[in-house]
Amino acid sequence: MSSSIASTKADSKIPLVDLQAQYRSIQSEVDAAIRRVLDRSSFILGDEVLAFESAFAKHVGATGAVGVSSGTAALQLALRALGVSRGDEVITTAHTFIATAEAISNIGAVPVFVDIDPVTYNIDPAEIEAKISERTRAILPVHLYGQPADMTAIMAIAEERGLWVVEDAAQAHGAAIDGRRCGSIGHLACFSFYPGKNLGAYGDAGAVTGNDPEVLDRIRRMRDHGRTTKYEHVEVGYAERIDALHAAVLGAKLPHLESWTDARRSHARRYSELLEGAMVEVPVTRDGFRHVFHLYVVRSARRDELLARLREEGIGAGIHYPIPLHRQPAYVALGYGDVSLPHTEAAAAEVLSLPMYPELTDEQIQRIVATVRASVA
Repeated sequence: MSSSIASTKADSKIPLVDLQAQYRSIQSEVDAAIRRVLDRSSFILGDEVLAFESAFAKHVGATGAVGVSSGTAALQLALRALGVSRGDEVITTAHTFIATAEAISNIGAVPVFVDIDPVTYNIDPAEIEAKISERTRAILPVHLYGQPADMTAIMAIAEERGLWVVEDAAQAHGAAIDGRRCGSIGHLACFSFYPGKNLGAYGDAGAVTGNDPEVLDRIRRMRDHGRTTKYEHVEVGYAERIDALHAAVLGAKLPHLESWTDARRSHARRYSELLEGAMVEVPVTRDGFRHVFHLYVVRSARRDELLARLREEGIGAGIHYPIPLHRQPAYVALGYGDVSLPHTEAAAAEVLSLPMYPELTDEQIQRIVATVRASVA
């Protein structure tokens, strides 16, 4: 009897993201792509990688794309390719995953954190200007949760001050501003294909997109030990290639990305409709901005209580991100303990991510919303 009850409860759980549901919907296509790689036994770079890079660049609207081993590798290689080096400063946000700043630190540069817009949670362009110094070389905005940062304002600042802009588009596959897609706006852009992303591989993978063929060629060399031929290396590079298996899986998934994005956007509208009048703040999308809802994030002063209740009811929920980067032990140890970012810190204490994936059903959304309303009433 107890086993039956446990089984029923497990079956009714709603995960934060459901990768099994996605796989079941395209299983034959993914399996065929994997089998193709196995049959050819071409596992490093090759035709699958070239085909995916071409298709993804076209999807983004960029001149080219370079597949790499992860989103973090993409950021690091992009910054290096633009000449950012030891001692240079890169302005970015602290309300993001640590990889954003980690890539800056790992090439010896210095992250300079600025506060966020409290409505969109993206880096606030109004805060950037005051942090520019003679050592500043680049701005690294994050298109957080799937909503583009204010790239019009950021690019204007960069052009006036002679700075590079590298988009962290790890959560923004298909996001756009006035029809122009993230990944084609900055000087370079970096994508993650971590499994849970809107376009995910079956392991770590990433890409750099851009419009300067020479810079993209340098990234292509750097990801592969700095080589131009099998045994000629023109610079010291990295082993950061994307695997052919991941490229094949991504190539099978890419044609579905638009329909998946439409589903996410529809789910977000439904959430916001059902949560109207509830004691939580729902996402706000700026006019002309295409939010692709990698995450659907609400805000509540009773966040922790709400999270506990959702989990008790078998509903997956998460916090993105509970500890701002300037409060992370790793960065406190590097001297960031006195940095004050009030909007970032307030958001970190109150944001909550509700389940979001294309296969989410209306019945599940209604159940999630009912639990949220009961928790904050």
